[in-house]
Amino acid sequence: MRRPDRLLRVCAPLELVTLAVLAANVGLLHLPAIASTVGPLHGCAYLIVVLTTAREPNADRTAVALSAVPGVGGVLALRRLAANRAPVRRG
Repeated sequence: MRRPDRLLRVCAPLELVTLAVLAANVGLLHLPAIASTVGPLHGCAYLIVVLTTAREPNADRTAVALSAVPGVGGVLALRRLAANRAPVRRG
């Protein structure tokens, strides 16, 4: 079994960070330049996370559904993919 795609491993935390930056901007700064720069970056990271999770060979429906949760979904999907990959120990 292989590790999740590198693109997914990069974009999942990026999606979370960009959402945090957008939330901080809305709550504190209200700067349109931040929103217009980070907003599309967050949107692209979100779409990449959902699409690359769906393309993973060991992704189940739960992993794909988790990836659709904004912000933390990519990180949760990575954890789910790692759990699907780990061998089960008996005994």
